[in-house]
Amino acid sequence: MGNVKMKDVAKRAGVSVATVSYVINNTKNVLPETRERVIRALTELDYRPNSIAKSLRQKMTNTIGVIISDASNPYFTSMFRGIDDVFTKLGYQLIVCSSDEKPEKERKYLELLSQKQVDGIILAPTGGNRNYINDLLRSGLPMIFIDRYLEDVKIPAVVVDNTEASYQATQHLINMGHRRIGIIVGLKDISSTKERLNGYEAALKANGIPLDPELIKSGYSNTLEGYKAMLELLNLPSRPTAVFGTNNLMTIGLMQALQNNHVKCPEEIAVVGFDDFEWATAFRPFLTTVAQPTYELGKTAAEMLLKSREEEIKVTRVILHCQFMIRESCGCLLPHSQTQLS
Repeated sequence: MGNVKMKDVAKRAGVSVATVSYVINNTKNVLPETRERVIRALTELDYRPNSIAKSLRQKMTNTIGVIISDASNPYFTSMFRGIDDVFTKLGYQLIVCSSDEKPEKERKYLELLSQKQVDGIILAPTGGNRNYINDLLRSGLPMIFIDRYLEDVKIPAVVVDNTEASYQATQHLINMGHRRIGIIVGLKDISSTKERLNGYEAALKANGIPLDPELIKSGYSNTLEGYKAMLELLNLPSRPTAVFGTNNLMTIGLMQALQNNHVKCPEEIAVVGFDDFEWATAFRPFLTTVAQPTYELGKTAAEMLLKSREEEIKVTRVILHCQFMIRESCGCLLPHSQTQLS
């Protein structure tokens, strides 16, 4: 019968919608014969009230949907902690989904969360599903983008200063004397990838270094592809003397490629990564990285979503700053130094 509503049951039983509600929620006495007709109609139409039905009277389910792009990435684990700490204190339940950077999987979860009638969604978008996301917005469902955004979709977003952080990381390698700097970028359709590549290119231009397309490789935001991308850089006729890995998983992959091919870091190739994580100082050499405020990203997104349920948010984008953690892999023997990127 599809999505059966109370009015359909009321029509079948020959009663009012209010009477159907009384029977379902047991909130008011109903004549036995009337109750029997309603129950028969419920059965015939396969109407299945769920835990959400009771909360519809308040137009709230106290449930929030969170769609991250990769549950295996510790970057998103830390981000989720910030989201969770805000909502659990207020008695909300969270439904957490991982799109695995697949638009079709993201669409499935968006549909699921809509059907569950969540009070709002925090989404790290894959770059697809623009039309469907806009449809959800028109239906009145509050949404916040996190980590990245869709330029043509008017949803508030919480992100970091990717372009500036990437510029500073590249500039640091240039200051260390490098002119042939490779970069391993993530998925091409997401805003953070574009911004980090823009920062890299801007730093080269500002220092009069020609852009060499051969030095730009895609690691598709995962470890295995980061490994393959580093092999491509190693096999160039003229290797880079430094490499910038633009997310933590790709940086792990490129470091594995260096180790397996007996390339010394930083003596032969210096490395800077993007995303700091607990294992950064477990590598040898210690990894120089751009550290994102992952917990604050999650916390801020959660607070914005709560606010958006009460009022229209005029701010389209909240941008948080990163820190540059200078360690050994870039050639600096300063394991504990850090510099604010602003």
